[in-house]
Amino acid sequence: MHPNPAFRKADTARNLAFARERSFGILSINGADGPLMAHVPFNLNEDGSIAAMHLVRSNPILAALDAPTKAVIVVNGPDGYVSPDWYGMEDQVPTWNYVAVHLRGTLEKRPADVLPGMLAFQSYAFESRIKGKTPWAPDKMTPEVFEKMQRAIVPIRLHVETVDGTWKLGQNKPPPARLSAAAKLKKGFGQELKVLSALMRRPDLD
Repeated sequence: MHPNPAFRKADTARNLAFARERSFGILSINGADGPLMAHVPFNLNEDGSIAAMHLVRSNPILAALDAPTKAVIVVNGPDGYVSPDWYGMEDQVPTWNYVAVHLRGTLEKRPADVLPGMLAFQSYAFESRIKGKTPWAPDKMTPEVFEKMQRAIVPIRLHVETVDGTWKLGQNKPPPARLSAAAKLKKGFGQELKVLSALMRRPDLD
């Protein structure tokens, strides 16, 4: 997380809403030989205290998860390069604006019997976001095939203990400079530049 307090004013509710909307992140724990990471979809419960997910049985994180252990899910948002020439101010330097939320807590394995319900909930949560589509459900699969696929994955969950967010959107610049940079973002490079530009234009940053 960026240490500048100007970029860390988002409250827990906003950070959780962002993580819930993305529903995808990088899960990481400390392994015996260094960090272990996995890119995972997840679901947050109503109050954001639990992130439910699953890993394929061969994932190294599972081998290291003999007991509950500390972990973090990094949820990335839009990001983009900002040229100092875009501010309309002297003596500026290049930077990178971005949004990211870290969910930290304790990771644990779950019993196999929770897997069917978890998969049904997760698939409905994601499918229901697609407008005009009848949500896919596990019961559309042949039972034998579905059971075989379940044997290949393991349910896990993160008990979320802290939520930290960085919304680096140029809040440390005068509003005219920030808005000028936001207008020129499309000339640069990064991910979801339209979304990033819109966030930089939010009036609550002033």
